Amino acid sequence: MDRAPAVAGRFYPGRPQELRDMIADYLEPQVAPQKALAAVSPHAGYVFSGSVAGKVLSRVAIPRRVLVLGPNHQGMGQRVAVMTRGSWQTPLGAVPLDAELGGDIISRGLAQEDDLAHQYEHSLEVQVPFLQCLREDLLLTPLCLSMLSFEDCQHLGQGIAGVIADCPDQVLMVASTDMTHYEPAQQAEAKDSKAIERILALDPKGLYETVIEGRISMCGVLPTTVALVAALELGATGAELVAYTNSGEVTRDFNDVVAYAGLIIK
Repeated sequence: MDRAPAVAGRFYPGRPQELRDMIADYLEPQVAPQKALAAVSPHAGYVFSGSVAGKVLSRVAIPRRVLVLGPNHQGMGQRVAVMTRGSWQTPLGAVPLDAELGGDIISRGLAQEDDLAHQYEHSLEVQVPFLQCLREDLLLTPLCLSMLSFEDCQHLGQGIAGVIADCPDQVLMVASTDMTHYEPAQQAEAKDSKAIERILALDPKGLYETVIEGRISMCGVLPTTVALVAALELGATGAELVAYTNSGEVTRDFNDVVAYAGLIIK
């Protein structure tokens, strides 16, 4: 299957040169990228969150094989849905899907092949043009998640770590998430700081429980939890907060914001 872009022209420009120019404005080529196990990157319209995505992904050495984990906003398809066949189209061209890596995830009983969950989902799609600009020969594995307990996240993360450990090439995980939605900026930052604290502490269970118990509307808590579990299994020793902002910086309305964070797990 060749997946057509669902949000080109809305979340980001649909014209190739305009898209490249916008991404170039957000990337920081003067920064020396470093090897990482995972990155946490936002997925709103680029005008709101592109600066954070650009800052965090500029600091990561992007390998050829990238596993992007995102939340399922549409409620369609399987709870753990992967695509391994064909390519994903963006205005910048086609990105082939990683049949080997995705197939290994399926063969271990960790996910199901499912195009439906990905058909209209924006949380993974908006990461891809950034990755294309940073790595021309990108191989993509998109994993869409919904309705998982912490035990589910733990099982999935441990399994993914096993797949990555057995892979002959480096694999980067990108967990796609926005932070608090539609609250005053000061309140959003207070809530988000508690979740970010758990990520920096490499505490996946603490992150999951903090978000649930604190009613933090972090839409990508599942992919971030799974990536944290996997990173720990692969030997993660630390995490870094690269950037945090909210939509009020663009709209100037700080009474009702969506917040965005970018982090690196090494």
